[in-house]
Amino acid sequence: MAWLSLIIAGLLEVVWAFSMKQSDGLTRVGPTVITLITVIASFALLSYSMKSLPLGTAYTIWTGIGAVGAFAAGIIFLGEPASLSRVVAAVLIVSGLLMMKLVSA
Repeated sequence: MAWLSLIIAGLLEVVWAFSMKQSDGLTRVGPTVITLITVIASFALLSYSMKSLPLGTAYTIWTGIGAVGAFAAGIIFLGEPASLSRVVAAVLIVSGLLMMKLVSA
């Protein structure tokens, strides 16, 4: 259950990062409310997962999901560039996440 909570927390990190971008500096009410709700839920699930997962593993996986997810959301929804170097960097992050999961099993 801790791993599922951690994955959901990471996905919520993507949502709050994206909605924060859409909030225009927290000046638009709708995206700001989504940001606040999802950041609280993300932190709560991260905290829950840390009850049984090591700090380094949980935090690394959480930030990695958020980083790669925000990168993908930027490309898909905001038209940000998907240069080869950025894609390679994202692949390296995912590789690190997989390695972290494998050594934590």
